[in-house]
Amino acid sequence: MPMHTIQIAGSDASFACDANDTVLRAALRQGIAFPYECNVGSCGNCKFEVLAGQAISCWPEAPGLSDKDKQKNRMLGCQTRAQGDLQIKLRTSDKYKPVHSPVRTRATLTASRALTHDLSEFRFECAEPVQFASGQYALVQMEGIAGPRAYSMSNVGGNTTTLDVQVRRVPNGVGSNALFDLPLGSAVEIDGAYGMAYLRQDAPRDILCVGGGSGLAPMVSIARGAFASSALASRQLHFVYGARMPEDVCGQDLLTPLPGFSERGHYQAVISGLDASEALPQGALRGFVHEAVDQLFGDTLAEMEIYFAGPPLMAQSLLKLLIDRKVPMDQVHFDQFY
Repeated sequence: MPMHTIQIAGSDASFACDANDTVLRAALRQGIAFPYECNVGSCGNCKFEVLAGQAISCWPEAPGLSDKDKQKNRMLGCQTRAQGDLQIKLRTSDKYKPVHSPVRTRATLTASRALTHDLSEFRFECAEPVQFASGQYALVQMEGIAGPRAYSMSNVGGNTTTLDVQVRRVPNGVGSNALFDLPLGSAVEIDGAYGMAYLRQDAPRDILCVGGGSGLAPMVSIARGAFASSALASRQLHFVYGARMPEDVCGQDLLTPLPGFSERGHYQAVISGLDASEALPQGALRGFVHEAVDQLFGDTLAEMEIYFAGPPLMAQSLLKLLIDRKVPMDQVHFDQFY
């Protein structure tokens, strides 16, 4: 595969990029702190400007890039392949320096199990180890599907050939339906790990995990990592899961077996889709998850290390609450997905 050199203007930094890789992922594989979030063309955080050389977009209609961006020769790192050597304009940031270098590997689907009526866990066995921190995600490329899908791992971080992901089957969702219909033994390509919302081992605060939908996966991974960590052995962990209806509630059975959870762990389900006349399941709260978080923790949120993942509206509402509660943003960890 031809290799190209990408040089970042105004700096001494450069990196190699093979013709079958994207500019963003090639940079991250070599430790370059290239800004990004979703990694699949939606958020626009990986924009850069081409100053010299030729590149092509894997997805010219990606929503993360506007017509004005295109007029200014801007491209998305996660959707761009170099056609030769490039010089680019990019503002790097140390916060995006990869905690582990992402790798691409073949993997086989070896198991699946239902967690709810529309949420399942899938296990992949990789041809080579993938190193990840609890809370990170990987890109899964399935045969016949245009573009990879970003799925968070639910197992504890480490250096492993086994990756578990939890995915909700979305009506008319091309990627999720393909995964749910994938026969055991099928091969995929996995590329990871990615993401900045990983477990901070050195945080001197109690932990709050907030999940909704398939945002369960990274929060379960964070919890598993926290209870496996000697550095966090004195921390309390609060786990709040937002569901629309009682049949959507899940996660508690994955947490209670963790060593120490009965002493330091707390699980709370929140259901938004029942009206005042309908009975709640025992122990559940009624309302939206951000309202429950405010009710449960209030001003003490500023004293916690907070991780969250879930539907965009949930994430936006929760982030607004945390800003209103004056939680320092370096204590708040989430990855943008759309």
